[in-house]
Amino acid sequence: MTASNAYPTIGPASFLTLHYRLSGPQGDVINTFNDKPATLSLGSGELSPALEQRLMGLEEGAHTTFELAAGLAFGERNPDMQQWVSKSLLKEFGDPDEQYNVGDVVQFPAPNGQGSFAGAVQQVTDDQVLFDFNHPLANQPVTFEVQVIGIL
Repeated sequence: MTASNAYPTIGPASFLTLHYRLSGPQGDVINTFNDKPATLSLGSGELSPALEQRLMGLEEGAHTTFELAAGLAFGERNPDMQQWVSKSLLKEFGDPDEQYNVGDVVQFPAPNGQGSFAGAVQQVTDDQVLFDFNHPLANQPVTFEVQVIGIL
């Protein structure tokens, strides 16, 4: 048996256990190498299509790094993804004692009730907070390091 056929390879609907690191110019955004590995199903939207494409054909046990050009991994920054939210609404639906500071990342429930999404605080006024719902690596060059542990 040749080495290329000895291990399962990643395909479009593979269920994976892997360590991965996503980093941009400011450093790591996600890094599972120092913690438990991630498990995910390709095609489920857990990784962007550009990242999933890089995984195709990798064998179990592979450890590699990909460099993706600015905007390729998570798209361009969308100015419409910046939204002002009133502090009264945040108090009504969140922790009424919460203090919001520039740079904080706040989790919001998705409108359909399935999961959540994150917004980074950009500005704070007396009665509003400006959130940026773009992915933190949108329009950034991305380093994607992956170690494939298991493929089902």
